[in-house]
Amino acid sequence: MNILILGSEGQIGKHLFNHLKKKHKIFSFDLLNSNSEDLRIYKNKKLKSLIKKSNFIFFLAFDVGGSKYLKNYQYSYKFLLNNISIIKNTFEEFAISKKKFIFASSQMSNMNYSPYGILKKIGEDVTSSLNCISVKFWNVYGIENDPKKNHVVTDFILKGLKSSVVKMETNGKEQRDFLYADDCCEALEIIMNNFNKFKNKKIIDLHSGKFISIRILAKTISKIFLTYGKRVKFVPNKNSTDKVQNNLMNKGNDYFFKYWKPKYSLEQGIKKIFEYYLK
Repeated sequence: MNILILGSEGQIGKHLFNHLKKKHKIFSFDLLNSNSEDLRIYKNKKLKSLIKKSNFIFFLAFDVGGSKYLKNYQYSYKFLLNNISIIKNTFEEFAISKKKFIFASSQMSNMNYSPYGILKKIGEDVTSSLNCISVKFWNVYGIENDPKKNHVVTDFILKGLKSSVVKMETNGKEQRDFLYADDCCEALEIIMNNFNKFKNKKIIDLHSGKFISIRILAKTISKIFLTYGKRVKFVPNKNSTDKVQNNLMNKGNDYFFKYWKPKYSLEQGIKKIFEYYLK
């Protein structure tokens, strides 16, 4: 198939590009490639052309980053307008083309105090109206190359490589569900290949099914550092009260586990990222 990945240079997009290119022809589309690949451009000619050539599309593009990035920017004019433009322009082209697509949503889409969550909820509703599938991501972690947008796993590893003491953004008590990017890509491929089976479901949760606290995550990363001969101490922020950090723990729907299960344990996934950055 010809597959278009919008946001192909992002954390998930880059993994997905490498995962699918062995079997399919992949069209990369990302602002980091070229200014012509900016989804904020209305009636983008390059986007139109690639949609026309594509059999399937992954809509992964968004102005987003880890919790620190959201805390700093999600209420800003630029963040809001960037994502409103991306959503409007892209969905408009999808509606015209009537191509099959998957929209990347978030488990934060039910958090009405979060502008980011509200934008993702709007994306889910538009996707549903176009008879396509939204996939909710739950803390997908993998290799990242933009330090401003790093998520917690990558952030801890990179800070630990630079310093023996790492100050955490939170008190570490909140629990998250972590999914390694390669497992995420395998699941996305299954959904794509069985699109007609899953489209009546409308929204699919992609998660590992295991919640752990950020403190346990920090201890796991500390142990891996020790195997390489470095002692790293993670210090919780006892004064943390941020809503994005301390959100209510949602529960993902386990429906998709009938068709797919993650292969990587948290420790295995962290080791792969760790080894990449060591190189």
